[in-house]
Order: sequence, then structure tokens, then C-alpha cells
Amino acid sequence: MTDERRREDRVRLPLEARYEGMSGKFNARVYDISAGGCYIESVSPATAGEVLRLEIQLPSERWMVLRGEVVHHEPGMGFALRFGEQSESERDVIAELIEYGRGR
Repeated sequence: MTDERRREDRVRLPLEARYEGMSGKFNARVYDISAGGCYIESVSPATAGEVLRLEIQLPSERWMVLRGEVVHHEPGMGFALRFGEQSESERDVIAELIEYGRGR
């Protein structure tokens, strides 16, 4: 995903993740995150336009569940995910993650 398409600043913050889509369930790793999405490192399949259920393991060891759409896929590398609608508490957790990543 090119910088020109990004609407929010991203923070590099590697976190364990799992996602489920049309092709099945897969383990992955979040590479970076912003208020609007994240980049997921995974050699498993994902298709642009596909809607996924994403679980991110927070630094507290709890799991946060989000939904999002694959907007860009790099085969064998990973994909960019744009988050879907979020609750206020989900937005707050993502904002806290971003602040945590900036402070690392």
C-alpha cells in the first residue's frame, strides 16, 4: 500500500494475530497499525475486497476482534486491511495501541 493512499499515520507494532476469511482460518502477525487499518504479514491467501474477521493479541494478552476488508495483497508477504465500522471501545483500544507503539 503506498503512502499516498494512507489517511492516518501508521505505527510499527508487531502483534500476534489470527484471521478468518473465505479461504479458512490462519495465524498471522500485524506489522503496523493505524486508526483505519493495519498491515498483516502472512503467506496465507487473502483476496482484495475480501472481508475478514481479525483477532489481534493485545500487549495485555487479551484478544481484540475486528472486521475489515483486504485492500491490497502482496502474495507471499501479506496484505493491507481497512477496518470496518468500529465501536467506541474498539476505537479507544486502537488509539491506545497506537500510543503504545509510539512510546516503544
